[in-house]
Amino acid sequence: MRRYDLVDEARIPAPPNVVWESLIAELRGAGRWWVPHNTFRAGPVGPEQIGGETEVTVHPKGVDKGGPKLRFTARTKAVEPGRRLSADYISGAFRGRCEFLLHPIDGTGHTLIGMRFEADPQGMLKLLSKLTDIGAQHSAATQHAFASLAAQLADDTADSRPKQEILQ
Repeated sequence: MRRYDLVDEARIPAPPNVVWESLIAELRGAGRWWVPHNTFRAGPVGPEQIGGETEVTVHPKGVDKGGPKLRFTARTKAVEPGRRLSADYISGAFRGRCEFLLHPIDGTGHTLIGMRFEADPQGMLKLLSKLTDIGAQHSAATQHAFASLAAQLADDTADSRPKQEILQ
């Protein structure tokens, strides 16, 4: 059986509390920065709480582009607001776990975000994993999402600066 153990990281131009708020909003279904590759829908208990569940849908060709949709459910098992969120994949296309870690980058107001993905494919995905590099696709989608988050938060920061600072 194929097992994935991947770590993807990115520098985000915002402090950890802002990155955390964006991460939780995305996992609740905001669809602002992980689209077109992944969409999320929170269960009755949100992902920011232990026991919260999030339905994840992976769109390999992009949202509304056809093709297979890979679905799985993540259940939150550990939360340190502004710093760490860990979840187990309990049903669907993957079994395993993920962890998001946020670290302030000293003196910059920026954050290093990391995602560790440890999972085994299930069902038809197990067969597909023998034909295509799902790990590379996962990392590419995660890096794309982190780049989108960085661009979004950079724009939000620029929009919140006083007009005089922007003009200088």
